Amino acid sequence: MRRAIGILFGSAFLAANVTACSNSNSSTTTATAASTAAPAKLKTAKVMASSNGLAVYTTNCSTCHQSDGKGAIGPPLAGNALVTGNASKVIHIVNGGLTGTISVNGKTFNGTMPAWKGTLGTGDIAAVITYIRSSWGNKAGPVTAAQVASTP
Repeated sequence: MRRAIGILFGSAFLAANVTACSNSNSSTTTATAASTAAPAKLKTAKVMASSNGLAVYTTNCSTCHQSDGKGAIGPPLAGNALVTGNASKVIHIVNGGLTGTISVNGKTFNGTMPAWKGTLGTGDIAAVITYIRSSWGNKAGPVTAAQVASTP
């Protein structure tokens, strides 16, 4: 019994240290302390720290915009002129959120997109915007963390 408790304690200690190390090298992510986070928050923090646009999109955006970018609750990002146009407009929406009625590709949407500034780091926001601007047939240039940081 003591050996089992020792193994459990050692495993928990090792997992906490590995998680802390994997989160410590990201200066662009707002992370929850590993010791107080619920298991679901640990997974989200780890994905957000990755600076991988697909992973950030899958975790935070695909519920409303769908994995194929065609939209459902939220408007489509695939073939959306706003997404492929002026990058500062997309950055502003992702940073500050969007509420109210909008029309995209002839279809009207009325809802609320949360503001991601303060939840995601500038690197993660840049990665996810770059991902949506270059996926599903979209052909637009990348976005940098510096652009995200300088856009209100």
